[in-house]
Amino acid sequence: MPAEGADVFGSVIRRLERFGRFDASDREAIAALPFTLGRGRSSHYIVRERDRVTQCAILLSGYACRHRTTSDGGRQIVSFHLPGDFLDLQHMLIPVADYNVQTITEATWAIVPANALREAARDRPAVLEALWRDTLIDASVFREWVLNIGRRDAKSRVAHMLCEFATRRKAAGLGSPERFELPMSQEQIADATGLTPVHVNRMLGALSADGIIARDKRRVDIVDWKRMCRVADFDPAYLHAAA
Repeated sequence: MPAEGADVFGSVIRRLERFGRFDASDREAIAALPFTLGRGRSSHYIVRERDRVTQCAILLSGYACRHRTTSDGGRQIVSFHLPGDFLDLQHMLIPVADYNVQTITEATWAIVPANALREAARDRPAVLEALWRDTLIDASVFREWVLNIGRRDAKSRVAHMLCEFATRRKAAGLGSPERFELPMSQEQIADATGLTPVHVNRMLGALSADGIIARDKRRVDIVDWKRMCRVADFDPAYLHAAA
C-alpha cells in the first residue's frame, strides 16, 4: 500500500507541501493512508447534502464542483476543484454533509477514512498544519466568491472566475495560465457566477470582442493577461500563493 499510496497521493502531497515543510516521515504518513478508489463520469455525485459521512474524498483526476441547492431546485456552485484538492476535508470532524460534491468531467478520486486522516494529523504536526492551512485558504476563496457575485458586474464575474481557474491550474502544475481547456459548461459557469447561461455567453463574447481572450469551443487563450486581470478586478493575494 505505501508504494501504491505514494503514486495515488503524489498530487496531494505536492499540494500540501506548498503549505508547510514536510520531511520524509510526513510524506510517508500521507502515502500510507488507507483508501479506496472511486470513478465516475460527468455529473456523478461524490457527496450528497445531508448524508452522514465517515470519509474524505480527494480528487485525483478530472474536475469537480461543490454546490448547494434551494428548495425549488436552484443550484449555486460554490467552488470548482482540480486534481489534488480535498473535496470535503471538513468531514474529518463534521459527520453530516452540508453541500453536494459532483464531478463536471470524467474523474477519479480517493476515499480516505476520516479517522485515518485524524490520526495522521495527530501524529504528524506538519500534516496537521498543512491541512489547517488548506482549510483556511478554502475559506479565503469562498470569501472572494461572495465578493465576486455580490459586487462585481457580469463581465468581471466571468473574467474573475477564468483568472482564478487559470492561476490555480498553474499552481497545480496543470499547464500555462494563458491557454487551457474549460472543463465547465456555460451553464455551470452561470451557476457559479449568479448569471444565466445566455448572459455568460454574452460576457465571453464581449471579452473576445475586446481582444482579451480568444475562444474555440471550450478552448480559451488569454491574449492579454494584465488587461484580463484589470477587467476581472483579480488580485491573486487571496489564494495565498498556494491554492
